[in-house]
Amino acid sequence: MYKLEEPIYFYVLAIIPVMIVIFLLVLWWKKRTQKKFADLELLEQLAPNSSVFKSTLKLLILSLGIAFLVLALVNPKMGSKLKTVKREGVDIVFALDVSRSMLAEDIAPNRLEKAKQVISKIIDNLGSDRVGVIIYAGNSYPLLPITTDHAAANMFLQNASPDLVSSQGTAINEALELAKTYYNNDEQTNRFLVIISDGEDHQEETKQMAQNLSNDGVKVYTIGVGTEKGGPIPLRESGDLVGYKKDRKGETVITKRNAEVLQNIADIANGKYIDGNITENPVKEISSIMANAQKSEFETKQFSDYKDQFQWFLGIGVFFLLLDVFLFEKKTKWVKKVDLFNEEKTKK
Repeated sequence: MYKLEEPIYFYVLAIIPVMIVIFLLVLWWKKRTQKKFADLELLEQLAPNSSVFKSTLKLLILSLGIAFLVLALVNPKMGSKLKTVKREGVDIVFALDVSRSMLAEDIAPNRLEKAKQVISKIIDNLGSDRVGVIIYAGNSYPLLPITTDHAAANMFLQNASPDLVSSQGTAINEALELAKTYYNNDEQTNRFLVIISDGEDHQEETKQMAQNLSNDGVKVYTIGVGTEKGGPIPLRESGDLVGYKKDRKGETVITKRNAEVLQNIADIANGKYIDGNITENPVKEISSIMANAQKSEFETKQFSDYKDQFQWFLGIGVFFLLLDVFLFEKKTKWVKKVDLFNEEKTKK
């Protein structure tokens, strides 16, 4: 396992393409200027030791030297020991609705992006709690298993979209069924499921699934996004709006938030329904619930004793810079004698 201490120094690598562009421009300018004052074959005879290859090689070596010095500044660190750490927290699984109706823009920028904002901010407020992410539409998909890596959870969350789920619809019962597999620790006293959706569920089994989760000790909280007035579902190609979803009669489909479905699920599973249209409301409420919940102890493994590795990259970088200093731009005599490309024979 490794980590980068100062990744911001990677921006320094931008100097390398700038150097290459300048080198090519200077080379082009030289050739153009030489054509104005003398014949190229005559110039080769007057300056037989001039070598474009050696100049290019020097640039390559200099670029490698700079690249390795930048890596030294970034300072990659290697984890040399895997240790078990005991933490206290709860298990909280987020079930995110990624059905097409979540693309409606009755809530800016759209329902799905609003839901992502809510989840991301809740995760940022968590302590050592473990999190998992499920996405669902017509079926459900485990986007991220239970983990203490909150940064990974946020990263996977940003990639959630309707394209990741094979069938469309809003089958909340599918998410509830999958969520049961996330709570594999019988000793975990506090387990939470947070469903974020517009509530357009048409499955009769949803209430029974919520009851089953409640019987297993899982508290289910629901967050509704969207408006009762609703809005059309945009259709886009390459990011450009091409129209709105229509029904079989050719009329534009208007999707509305169904808070009643989400309210019923929360009531059955000893949780609570929260309006998610204003980001701060669900973030504060869920964060407060998690902070006050009874914590259970669990074990997690992580790498420790990270050791600096910059010295290797520094040594290689200095080597290339010294090589560049002692490498002349003129043709090397012994290479010239070898005449690998039969240049001398061609001239004759």
